[in-house]
Amino acid sequence: MAKKFYAVKNGKTPGIFETWDECKKSVDGYSGAVFKSFKTKDEALAFLGIESSSNSEIPIDVDGSITSDSSCATAYVDGSYNIATKEFGYGVVMFHNGEELHMSKSFSDAEMASMRNVAGEIFGSMAAMEYAVNHGITNLSIYYDYMGISKWCTGEWKANKKGTIAYRDYYNKIKTKVNVQFEKVKGHSGDKYNDMADMLAKKACGVL
Repeated sequence: MAKKFYAVKNGKTPGIFETWDECKKSVDGYSGAVFKSFKTKDEALAFLGIESSSNSEIPIDVDGSITSDSSCATAYVDGSYNIATKEFGYGVVMFHNGEELHMSKSFSDAEMASMRNVAGEIFGSMAAMEYAVNHGITNLSIYYDYMGISKWCTGEWKANKKGTIAYRDYYNKIKTKVNVQFEKVKGHSGDKYNDMADMLAKKACGVL
């Protein structure tokens, strides 16, 4: 595999990293992170605005949101439940190729609705995984606020309902194609993108 250099312009620790894991530590959970991968160190330096031995001009794609190479993406997921209509829905804020994408959808399923907003968050996580598969994304970070979103997939919690079994099985089906990293965030804690996903979910099922 060809070597890459990861340049972090805005993150916990701006700079150049030689592995995705090092880069990920600097940008995961950092709202407004800006980073990009390059084939050469000179290109990475140019992205950061540092002069190098290369005089080539490097196109900079910075829009103030999370930027990544095409094989990586970040998704914030959340769910909501409408007591009046018994519908549940999800909201997803996805960052891929420097773009911020919003996805949302509502559902009517009596059995799943018994899980209320958790059902929506499950479907949101699955939607993020499906997007990754369909767009050739091999590294996906999913930020969630309900513990089961990760624990049903890892097997730490037993899946014993139709919805959780389907969720676990879908994860097991795609995990060889997409490396999914689960990141827990505290719900309603002021996290910009978690709150945005929550708002999308509420609108989808008619709460707002």
